Amino acid sequence: MFRSLRFFNYRIWFLGALVSNIGTWMQRTAQDWLVYDILTDQDAAAMGIVMALQLGPQLVLAPWAGLIADTYNRRKVLVFTQVAMAALGLGLGVLVLSGAAQLWHVYAFALALGVVSAVDAPARQSFVSEVVGESDLPNAVALNSASFNGARMVGPAAAGLLTVAVGPGWVFLINTLTFAAMVIALLKMRSSELRVLPKAAPGKGRIRAGLRYVRLRPDLMMVLLGVFIVGTFGLNFAVFIAAMARTEFGQDAGIFGLLNSVMAIGSLCGALLSARRDKPRLRFVFGAAGAFGAACLVAASAPTLLWFAVSLIPVGLFALTLMTSANAYVQTTTTPVMRGRVMALYFAIFMGGTPIGAPLVGWVSNSFGPRWSLGVAAASGLITAVVGFVWAWRAHHLRIHYDRALPRRLHMTTSETEQDPGLV
Repeated sequence: MFRSLRFFNYRIWFLGALVSNIGTWMQRTAQDWLVYDILTDQDAAAMGIVMALQLGPQLVLAPWAGLIADTYNRRKVLVFTQVAMAALGLGLGVLVLSGAAQLWHVYAFALALGVVSAVDAPARQSFVSEVVGESDLPNAVALNSASFNGARMVGPAAAGLLTVAVGPGWVFLINTLTFAAMVIALLKMRSSELRVLPKAAPGKGRIRAGLRYVRLRPDLMMVLLGVFIVGTFGLNFAVFIAAMARTEFGQDAGIFGLLNSVMAIGSLCGALLSARRDKPRLRFVFGAAGAFGAACLVAASAPTLLWFAVSLIPVGLFALTLMTSANAYVQTTTTPVMRGRVMALYFAIFMGGTPIGAPLVGWVSNSFGPRWSLGVAAASGLITAVVGFVWAWRAHHLRIHYDRALPRRLHMTTSETEQDPGLV
């Protein structure tokens, strides 16, 4: 389960990311509550707009962000993005502590953070393949998710308590300090132990080549379709948890943070279970989508706050299983020279649907009640499962031979008795 930690570079990467992730979750929680209960009168749609501005740049900038990851030194790119995100956290914190913060200020900082994160995401995801070998990449991806969700157990709860005690501004300043851990980890890595992977050759058409590569991979197309549906309409946790906590159950920021931490228990379990698997498979992606939809239905019908909190554990578990399996499948089946561009497209589709989904889910919550916003999430998971399994059923007789040496070609033959292990 923890085999990637035998690498020195991955150990310090893991620790640095854990500290930074705690700060990130603290800021997310404080920012959500700042918008929902301080700058607005419990406006879930405003929260959806913040999420849209923060994640929308992933969609617009993905082709160029992926090309940056495939062309330049990813380690240096990450140092730049981490410093930039720390500066944005500092600016927002100072603005809130001064008492001058308005809703449009949060919108502006969310957009700026989204631009930096769009560059950071493909570089960060593809950099892991330079830290560990190909055989350990699925395990490293899963442990990254474990770090992220382990931090999610601590960060929101701490942010909720601090927001009640001293206000969200101090939470933003604490997050600024946690970025130092990630920067130090990047600078302390042993360059001699990093894998040297091929970079994209200079010239025109490199962005089109990445898009063509994905278009010729039907399995990747199905994974991207699934993560778009669930990412757009299902993974708007901040919207429906805040709405359920405040509007449905009448609780404060402390309970909001605690609910996020409770869901992170399931997410952490999902990440650790994924770390035990040697190879990601499509059945985990679509099976987890269906289970996520069912878990959201249970959460939507929870009669009390306690039952709602308990129901968030399987929601987190199956959501994380879906995300980790999809991420690892895309990375491990993509040729290294294309990995940055493909991962940028993955995150553009995964996060870029939020400008559509988050405001829509917020509007559903405002118009029909928070429980219906969870109903939208449930529908997204169930639809993804049906679409994925129908495609797999129709394609089960098709065997796809992928040759890493020929990234633009796919050799397909039919077989009644031998199936592609990636499909089943």
